[in-house]
Amino acid sequence: MNISKTISSLRNEIQPWRDQGLSIALVPTMGHLHAGHVALINAARKKCDKVVVSIFVNPLQFNEVSDFSAYPKTLEADQQKLIDVETDLLYLPDNKQMYPQGQEKISKVMVPDIGDDLEGSCRPGHFDGVATVVLKLFNQVQPDIAFFGEKDYQQLLLVRKMVRDLDLDIEINSVATYREKNGLAMSSRNSRLTEKQRIQAAELYAALNDLSDQLKSGETKVDKLEKQAKQKLKNAGFEPEYISVRDRSSLLPADNKTSNRIVLGAAKIGDIRLIDNIIVD
Repeated sequence: MNISKTISSLRNEIQPWRDQGLSIALVPTMGHLHAGHVALINAARKKCDKVVVSIFVNPLQFNEVSDFSAYPKTLEADQQKLIDVETDLLYLPDNKQMYPQGQEKISKVMVPDIGDDLEGSCRPGHFDGVATVVLKLFNQVQPDIAFFGEKDYQQLLLVRKMVRDLDLDIEINSVATYREKNGLAMSSRNSRLTEKQRIQAAELYAALNDLSDQLKSGETKVDKLEKQAKQKLKNAGFEPEYISVRDRSSLLPADNKTSNRIVLGAAKIGDIRLIDNIIVD
């Protein structure tokens, strides 16, 4: 596995692949890789000739400095995981490479509608940071296909909308959420959970599952179900931010007439924020 830390080095590595007509996949990450990331890379290997994985903890998408500072960094272990799954190239830019004039002066990308609600409401500016760094990575790598996990479902839809709106010639593929044995969605932040919190955290998945089951059984009072799910999380020691039934394509609020539904949730355990979703239909 080769490693590039600059845009020029990255392009020098990729150009021979292009000259040979090889297809290129990008898996953007912030590091502290887990089995969910490995699933993305394996999916990329099946679809493309060459796989590029980027690791960059993007300060633009963090609302709180403490959350950015606490984000786990395990580069040595990450590199070994990438070697084990036969990654072709690791791209490791730093802040100066990504934002040479500083974060305050960078041109930013704003994706309307999809990014305004749910995570957008709870984390103002978060999706502007996500869209900006993803577009930069797309321009730097110029992949044929990019791979994203479905755990960050709103982010997935936002990236797809950005690609459509800006006429980018990139296919966006998604991979189903990878879970712990107790149902907890895998996330790099999970390593910050205590053993007690890790057991407790599975209640988020359970609450979403229960709500989904009730919808499937014919329950029509969506507002009531959402409130009940939030109360269950409070009783389990969470600080819920939202539990919401939405249209899976638009993320607009769904009712009993919507046939393409997804339940999304976000909640905190202590200072650790968890998100998850369940496809209903």
